[in-house]
Amino acid sequence: MTNTPGHIELERSIDSIRIGSRHRTDLGDIDLLAASIERHGLLQPITVTPDGTLVCGARRLAALRQLGVRKLNVWVRSGISERLTQLLAEQDDNALHKSLSPAEAATLYREVKVLLAEDAKRRREASRFGSEQEKPRSDGWATVAPPVSATDGRTREQAALLVTGRRSYTTLERIGELQRIAADESVDESLRNRAAVELDLIHNGGSVTSALRRMNTQVAVSELERMAADPTEPAGIREASSMGATRVHAAAPTATDADLERLAQEALARAKIATKSKKIRSTATADAKLPVRSFVFLWHDLGGWWLRYDVAEIAAQLTDEQWDHIEETLAGTIAFAEQLRRMRDVSLGSSQLSASR
Repeated sequence: MTNTPGHIELERSIDSIRIGSRHRTDLGDIDLLAASIERHGLLQPITVTPDGTLVCGARRLAALRQLGVRKLNVWVRSGISERLTQLLAEQDDNALHKSLSPAEAATLYREVKVLLAEDAKRRREASRFGSEQEKPRSDGWATVAPPVSATDGRTREQAALLVTGRRSYTTLERIGELQRIAADESVDESLRNRAAVELDLIHNGGSVTSALRRMNTQVAVSELERMAADPTEPAGIREASSMGATRVHAAAPTATDADLERLAQEALARAKIATKSKKIRSTATADAKLPVRSFVFLWHDLGGWWLRYDVAEIAAQLTDEQWDHIEETLAGTIAFAEQLRRMRDVSLGSSQLSASR
């Protein structure tokens, strides 16, 4: 037995090492690693807890089993039995080790983030209520990663650093959101299926940003369609929701993922504030200056709308308040169209004059 700061080295039977629940689900090519170990020996010992649970080295252990090894020297880490320390120790930068997949990394990051926050809270409580002599100076993992602050951003940064070696957590959070939707049974099945499809695309090298944008668009459209079909919603909200969903569907064949996401979220935001109140409706319309693309989509959707309704049926069922709103909308539309026509005539005239010169 040898002693090294932070751990001791012992000989163990390979069959006595227990592999618990781990985030890596695919060990990859073990043959290459086994050949390297056979040629150069085990350059980095396997690490276990005092009770023999594997901390890091699952691929090395599999390679050793393949080589027929029965006993080996392992590192036993003191203070490593806590779940957080075991998670952190799963990370290994050796070139022969297989990197975690994006989904595996995001799952590990999410668990580490929660445990870091819990551990920080426990440390704060211990410091608050214990004496100076009672304050814990190390809980096993502190020599690798110091206690985090209470802020969520700091916790995210530290969790990302421990899992990926980088402080950026945006990609991990995005994948985590897709995983959350895919696993949430309270979410509509079509959305869960869509999230699963996007995760598969990411696993095969697809863009995480584009996947989440498509997912956000689908979530917004699903909510618009739900609101449009909900008889308990005010008429203004149902109408705005229906128009918004139609606009997004019309734009889908040509719009980029980013544009479509923005269009869907803008439509959902407008629908949620739409009411029967003309004052609120006018204020919302005046404040929201939409892009030209949205204007074109709107009028594309309205093309031939008068052919799709029964005039007599509508006349018999419209309330006075609904008719007042139609009159107001028509008046505003006509005024807008006249102003637009004049400005286009001026613009076209200037262009023709320039061309003639």
